[in-house]
Amino acid sequence: MSGERVYRSPYHRPATPPPNRAAVNEQPQRSNAAIPVALVLAMLGLYLSQFTILLTGLFGVVLFLSGVSFLSTRLNPLSPHFYLTRKPSWLAIGVIFLTGLGLLAATYWLFVHRLAPVFPKF
Repeated sequence: MSGERVYRSPYHRPATPPPNRAAVNEQPQRSNAAIPVALVLAMLGLYLSQFTILLTGLFGVVLFLSGVSFLSTRLNPLSPHFYLTRKPSWLAIGVIFLTGLGLLAATYWLFVHRLAPVFPKF
């Protein structure tokens, strides 16, 4: 006992815990995989509108109903396996809804202005 006190530094920080290995190896819970599929269907629907606007409207309805399916369950008509292991992201759901509504609006616009045939010409 020499009479001197040992004080801890006021800037002393506790040791940081090691990183959680489960969080490092964890995959993201939501997927953006449906966005390219929706965009390809939109381009294909617009291209096929020169032959018939029924296909454009059909693709619009399919995309819109797929967005509804994404909101409720993991069933996905746009997936090759029909059941997703991960849910789609909110961005993917929004893109699918917007492309479906865009194709339906394009179908209506083409029909009103009579720019494309309703039935294909054989």
